[in-house]
Amino acid sequence: QVQLVESGGGLVQAGGSLRLSCAASGRTFRSFAMGWFRQAPGKEREFVAVISWSGSSTYYTDSAKGRFTISRDNAKKMVYLQMNSLKPEDTAVYYCAAGDVAVVDANLYVFWGQGTQVTVSS
Repeated sequence: QVQLVESGGGLVQAGGSLRLSCAASGRTFRSFAMGWFRQAPGKEREFVAVISWSGSSTYYTDSAKGRFTISRDNAKKMVYLQMNSLKPEDTAVYYCAAGDVAVVDANLYVFWGQGTQVTVSS
């Protein structure tokens, strides 16, 4: 069992940066791939980034490449999403999730956090 709690969201101007954090509890954290997803009002939840259990492999959606960086610290049971050059279209609730495999399909993730709101003003 893994519990996930996101933090770090907020209101930022376009071009600004935010660092999202996801704190995990549970002894099996280090065995899970960790993903970030987001959901904007009226839209489906979409994949943002994923990192393998070891941290050696990452993958991003096209809109996040070059702007966002996912990382993890297994000793601290933390996952991070550094977001730079933010755009109004990045506005959404951001969720972290734990899964057995580093994939983009949200349905394959087992544990989810409650989400943190990110709002980017123009």
